[in-house]
Amino acid sequence: MSVTATTPGTGVLANVLWPPKAGAQPWLRLALLAVGGSIAMWISAKVQVPFWPVPLTFQTMVALLIGFAYGPRLGAATVILYLAEGAVGLPVFAGTPERGIGIEYMRSFTGGYLVGFVAAAYLTGLLAEKGWDRRPTTVIAGMVIGNLAIYALGIAWLGSLIGWGAAVQSGLYPFLLGDALKIGLAAAILPLAWRLTTRPE
Repeated sequence: MSVTATTPGTGVLANVLWPPKAGAQPWLRLALLAVGGSIAMWISAKVQVPFWPVPLTFQTMVALLIGFAYGPRLGAATVILYLAEGAVGLPVFAGTPERGIGIEYMRSFTGGYLVGFVAAAYLTGLLAEKGWDRRPTTVIAGMVIGNLAIYALGIAWLGSLIGWGAAVQSGLYPFLLGDALKIGLAAAILPLAWRLTTRPE
């Protein structure tokens, strides 16, 4: 598929794949994108791939990719919608309903990471508007920034519950190798998506 070119640094991938149309209902398009993104978050929370030292999930990667693809406002709103779905009791989070559900689950050990998804989607969305999703090097940098936001909020919350040393040991170190792999995947996916969806004028 090919569409007309966009100027680097303007617009985001969702606007290329599904351009807003004059006269159309913009809220319907945005709502469908948000619902689709929240479903992607839901699926990514449930998929686990055997890995060392902990199983690999793709929830953090999907949250960051939503920010890159949607931009800061729609990206953050999509993750907030996902959290709202979980808050009302839908089993959208990893480990639900087995490890609890709803607000009580969100107040548990993973609460800070869930809030971190919103911040990370907003940050990567800002970077996407500057064209950081077009080249592997800037995608890697943006993914690192987004992951740092998730870990900062996640470990801050976890540390308040179990202590800072234990939070770093259990909430950071086991996930670094898997995150490095996901960053590499994103660095391949996003520039390729731009090459496939744009063409020179």
